Amino acid sequence: MGHREFEQHLVANGRRAFVDCEHFFDGFRFDPVYTASVVKAAVEAGAERVVMCDTNGGMLPSMITKAVEEVVERTGVSADRLGIHCQNDTSCAVANTIAAVEAGVKHFQCTANGYGERPGNADLFATVSNVQLKLGLPVLPDGCLEKAARVSTALAEIANIAPDTHQAYVGAAAFAHKAGLHASAIKVDPLLYNHVDPSVVGNDMRILVTEMAGRASIELKSRELGLELAGHPDALSTITQKVKDLEAGGWSFEAADASFELLVRGELPGEGYLRPFTLESYRVLVEHREDGSVVSEATVKVRVGGERTIATAEGNGPVNALDSALRAAIGERYPHLRDIKLVNYKVRILDEWKATGAVTRVLLDASDGVDTWGAIGVHENVIEASWDALVDSLEAGMLPGREGHRRGSAERRPA
Repeated sequence: MGHREFEQHLVANGRRAFVDCEHFFDGFRFDPVYTASVVKAAVEAGAERVVMCDTNGGMLPSMITKAVEEVVERTGVSADRLGIHCQNDTSCAVANTIAAVEAGVKHFQCTANGYGERPGNADLFATVSNVQLKLGLPVLPDGCLEKAARVSTALAEIANIAPDTHQAYVGAAAFAHKAGLHASAIKVDPLLYNHVDPSVVGNDMRILVTEMAGRASIELKSRELGLELAGHPDALSTITQKVKDLEAGGWSFEAADASFELLVRGELPGEGYLRPFTLESYRVLVEHREDGSVVSEATVKVRVGGERTIATAEGNGPVNALDSALRAAIGERYPHLRDIKLVNYKVRILDEWKATGAVTRVLLDASDGVDTWGAIGVHENVIEASWDALVDSLEAGMLPGREGHRRGSAERRPA
């Protein structure tokens, strides 16, 4: 049975027939007469859609537009009977798909987050958002597009692939701003630097604190965290300068909201932020035994509510041992620690030319199962950098507003 007969058989038995033409655009450039005849034959046989596939991903938007127009002209088939399927080898899969839709194509094929072989396929979330928000063509029922960011992240987790923070529309950085000029404009109107309202795709606007931060960035980021600096110009100036000085020394608050929030709370008048504990000392031992096993042991001495506490714990590494010892020391006073898990740990060497003597930056993410927050530590000693990030991540998890938080009696965090 040939393709035409098979399509006729499907349609005759109440089936919907869609014909995917692999390597369509390469074939069309090589032999447009034959390729167009395939499209016409498929439609005459009852195919509901004939899908033009850019299998090698080598097309550009203008090429797509021209090809669609020529196919319609050669075959007499309406563009709304055509479909489009684009690979991303020129990084134009989404743009090519949009070009086809603008040329009258009504059926487009995509994959979630653009997953696919080689550089992938057209990203479903970017394509649908563009078609619905930019072209004004309804694709999803009301209320569905607002779930795009959540669904994108959920599918990334199922695929065990780290979400692309710079993914259009749904990425964490899609509506993130760090330049001082941007932040100043956003104070006037968020749409001055956002091409759409982030909420329409279920995303949020974020202000990033970096070396480019100005007073407006610091103020907006603090407000995002529930801390108002507008009425405290001196504190705002102090925090801005501290951020700039720390960033110059290798700190990066862009992915460390928790450390930034603790810094702001320590400077904000009337905040009354109290540290849950103060450190007296810690010690870490790493023993490589004759049998090849490696054991880490940490001892932590802290003061909680005026009482001195000492705790020792083992771990599969020095940071794990420190984490376990600190939790043993303060966990009874702060039971919410049981809910806080360390979910990511990254180390970066800042001045590689110093080799093993280089300064290290540690970024640590923690989660209580509801929220996730990032903390940072920077030091010549990787254990000290890890300790600073660890402390900030746990302190942030015990801030007011987090479930299970107990302020208790504690000592003020030094400025």
